[in-house]
Parts: sequence; structure tokens; C-alpha cells
Amino acid sequence: MALRRRLLDERRGEVLAALPGSEAACREVLVQLAGFLPQRFPERFERDGDVLTNRATGERWDLEAPDLEPLDIAGRLVQEDFCILQMIDGELCLTAAVMCFINRWRLADKLGRPTAAIHGPVALYAERLEKPVDRFLSALAPDRPVWRLNWGLTADAARFQPVELLPDPPVTAEDAGQRVYLRVERQTVRRLPQTGAVLFGIRTYQRPLSRLPAVDAARLAAAIRALPEPMARYKGLLPIQGAVLGWLDRVAT
Repeated sequence: MALRRRLLDERRGEVLAALPGSEAACREVLVQLAGFLPQRFPERFERDGDVLTNRATGERWDLEAPDLEPLDIAGRLVQEDFCILQMIDGELCLTAAVMCFINRWRLADKLGRPTAAIHGPVALYAERLEKPVDRFLSALAPDRPVWRLNWGLTADAARFQPVELLPDPPVTAEDAGQRVYLRVERQTVRRLPQTGAVLFGIRTYQRPLSRLPAVDAARLAAAIRALPEPMARYKGLLPIQGAVLGWLDRVAT
């Protein structure tokens, strides 16, 4: 949370953006959070009328006259990042986001673009996923939120990674356990009941491979070997794949 606040204060333009027309949806995200957090975590959050208090930090937010933009406040309340999608000229487009833990993409490059363009770099997306994803998002109901997991590997410990950096020196089978991290995103998708916008929540977990139990090391090695080459390239695995497999195989035996 300290890192999120620092990014919002010092690199605001890289982690927070909203297009005109997204104001109501951004506001609805904050209203939803302000209703949920005090009920789910009463030891951490208190709601008194229009004032939401974070007991851990002492921050108080007047929801009717906030000092910051709604998504800015949302990014300081919880560990999740948020992306808002709305219909523009018949296409579902990214209209606002608070993305503190970006993974090898830039918010400015995606803002205002439709879902197909946003996922353009994703291996096999156009061939296999574009139409099913569009149908899924069109049918998404406010009372039926869903979640999924997405995983990758990185040799960079930073949670904010707008660009991919090759490890220097190269990762080896001897040091991969300490230098390579398993990065997992828990993604939630829901339709906001008032505005009808689609809200993506992204909670990022990251840990070094050295913390994986042997059984998980074996499962991860099998998953890496099962990846099609285009997907492995998209996930950025190719520069470290051999070293990682060497380390995982040794640990799993």
C-alpha cells in the first residue's frame, strides 16, 4: 500500500487516467468500495455518513466532496488495481484506470482503445479468445461477478513494470530460485449496476521461486513446458526459460 501511494503521488500520470465521460463510472467504483469495506473489514474502515475513514492510515475521505479523483482514492484504499470499460461507438473501450502494478504495458497506450486492440499483443487472442471474450462481456450481469487467474515469471522484483527489462547478468539454473519471481494476477470482472460499465479488478501476488514447495515447482515446470511457443514469448519466458526449468527440475526431484 505504501508503494501504491508513492506511485500515485510521484508517477500519477503513469498509473492513473480517466477519459471524459467516465466520471459516473469512476464515482460508482468508489461508492461501491465505500459501502463494502466497512462491512467486510470493520477493524480497518469506518463509515460515518459521507465520511470514510481508513483506521490503519488515519486518512479520512469525504465522499461527497473528495479531495482527489475517485479512482485515485480507490487506489489508496485497496491493493487491487481497477480498469473501467465502457461502450464507445459500439465497442467496449478502456475509459479509466488506476494501475499501480502494471506488467509490461503502458496505460497511456491502452486508454481509449477497444478490448481487441488492448489484447492485441496477447498470443493467440485474435484466433481463439476475441469472440468468446466479447460474448462473455456482453452477457455479464451485475449480480454475477467472475474471477480468473493469470500467471507469469519475471526476473524483476518491481511490482510496477511498464517495460520488460532483460536480466543482467543472465539468470542461471543456480540462481533462478532467488532471482526469478512467480507473478500471479487474480482478476475479477463485474458489471457496475448503476452505470453498466464493466469493472476489472487486478490483485497482483509475487514471490520468488525459492519459496515454492517442491510439488508446486513440479507443477510449474510442467505448465511451462506445456505452453505454446507464442504464449511463452508473450509471457516473456524465453530469455529465462532454460534456467528456470533447470532450477525447478532440481528442486522438484
